[in-house]
Amino acid sequence: MIAYPAIDLRQRRVVQLIGGRTDRERVSLPDPLAVARRFVAHGFAALHVVDLDGALQQGSNADDVRAILDAVDVPVQVGGGIRSRAALAAWIEAGASRAMVGTRAIDDHEWLRAASAAFPHRIMVAADVRDGAVMTHGWTRSSGLAVTDFIESIADLPLAGLLITDVGREGSLSGIDTDLFTRLVATTTLPIVAAGGIGAMQDLRDLDSAGLAGAVVGTALYTGAIDPDAAAEEFNHD
Repeated sequence: MIAYPAIDLRQRRVVQLIGGRTDRERVSLPDPLAVARRFVAHGFAALHVVDLDGALQQGSNADDVRAILDAVDVPVQVGGGIRSRAALAAWIEAGASRAMVGTRAIDDHEWLRAASAAFPHRIMVAADVRDGAVMTHGWTRSSGLAVTDFIESIADLPLAGLLITDVGREGSLSGIDTDLFTRLVATTTLPIVAAGGIGAMQDLRDLDSAGLAGAVVGTALYTGAIDPDAAAEEFNHD
């Protein structure tokens, strides 16, 4: 399993939100590029970069994302506000190892089918989940779709994988919902990357044992709850 440090960008700063709420920032740091370089120096095998302003349609941090792509020598998966074929192409051409698509992928299945055919194994579908339902528009709206039903509906597409974020636990350090992720792994052969609630190395080990392909770690790394050197060393391969 790979541990991905989360670099979430808002107003050109690196932030960590509690419960996916923009009015509750637990972490706020300047200089996203310096943060990315620091994680690479710790030995992480890949990075997870999201433009929160883009996801919420409240602006763009594209210049900072591009600066990270240009500066680091590890794979970087990029997301936040990617809702068109042109945007997918632009980020892949800019050097993103994977482009993450959320709202458009959930709202428009035919678009996702065509996009995944055009960019096979380069698209990761990001499904934010609260109380078992998939959320859209940067965690602000419920699609009314059960996450298990959504996963089954895209199981045959040539995707790079799924990012499942347990939004209610995001930034809380309260521990993972092991039952949720174990159940989701059993529903598909697509690789699943987990996020939300990770607060200790044992959470990562539990996800690894459950068969997850990766885990996005945010607040736990920024607050010292998880030692970055230890996480980078133990969780550094598929």
